[in-house]
Amino acid sequence: MAANKLFVILATAYGALGAATPGEPTIADLNPYPAKPRISFKSNNTFKLTVFSDLHFGENPWEDWGPAHDKSSVALMARILADEKPDFAVINGDLVTGENTFRENVTLLLDQIAGPFNAAKQPFAVTFGNHDNEPNITHAEEIAHLQKVSPFTYVRAAPDGVGGDSGPANYWVPIYKKQSDKAPVLILWFFDSRGGFHLKPNSTVGVPDWVDASVGDWIQSETIKMEAAWGPADSRAAVAFVHIPPHAIQALQSSVSSDKNPGMNADTLGNGSVQDSASVGNDSPFWDSLVANVPNLHALVSGHDHGNEWCAREPNKKIIFCFDKHSGYGGYDSEGWGHGVRNFLFGTPDPKAGVETWIRLEEGTTKARVTLDSSYDPRN
Repeated sequence: MAANKLFVILATAYGALGAATPGEPTIADLNPYPAKPRISFKSNNTFKLTVFSDLHFGENPWEDWGPAHDKSSVALMARILADEKPDFAVINGDLVTGENTFRENVTLLLDQIAGPFNAAKQPFAVTFGNHDNEPNITHAEEIAHLQKVSPFTYVRAAPDGVGGDSGPANYWVPIYKKQSDKAPVLILWFFDSRGGFHLKPNSTVGVPDWVDASVGDWIQSETIKMEAAWGPADSRAAVAFVHIPPHAIQALQSSVSSDKNPGMNADTLGNGSVQDSASVGNDSPFWDSLVANVPNLHALVSGHDHGNEWCAREPNKKIIFCFDKHSGYGGYDSEGWGHGVRNFLFGTPDPKAGVETWIRLEEGTTKARVTLDSSYDPRN
């Protein structure tokens, strides 16, 4: 980053340039959700995160099986929320299959998705996928509607100029040890990998399928503000979510083993299954900035590839990557894959302590349990 640009960021962070942008939190109280309850660890110092992915509501609404799949997905969400009782939940992209829905009633699908969270009074955040940008719906419209119909969602849009073409859902959620604490101990980051098609009838104009380069600068500026408000970045942990896996993850698949990297490995990574499918390097500003500016990053988590469940460490940046579990009955599937979620359990607020993660299937079976810590899958 140019020196004069960095100076402006630092000056803004420390208040030298006056008031913050309207709608943005001030450095004195860097809380983007002043009207919502603070999310915190339990009194026993644990924190559970449950991640749904690839719900794909709205497929083939003109046939019986489409609405039936949505009904099954609602039942799955309600059951898992009741069983797991997470402290926070995430939907990691492809809420709807936008190309199959009708524009005049697509928001009714979002009402159905929000329903189980509202009924359980479950706080949740969202990333959006390539199927959420289609001629019948956009990421921006989904953000606005979810904010309207659910008081429990923490989804929000990035400031103007961050996210590029059709990628507004870049934001973070602070997690506190105690609700009364000034500084959080964990940051959940959410990034918009875009993809899909532009909002126009019969559109064939594709949206870029990677996190825009502007997000790299935004990550740096946000972390500078966090340090100004809360102290050294090393005193906080992080988990990041993005729907389409970064391009660097493709190289991991050939060395995934069932012992070190348990979980299904049924989807071959390649064009369209990772970010930057057009040309290698477009997602590098985001990828490089995330690693450089966010210490104690326990995992970067993606969906998109319904047949993969494994976690592995990327050898160059040393970041652990995890696939979600395909949750919805919509979207492509195969016999025996099943539907479920990925759980993360923090056993302590210590930002350097390992985090346990596993796949939970709808009926309650668990598998692919590993602990993400400094010794996990070193890949030297």
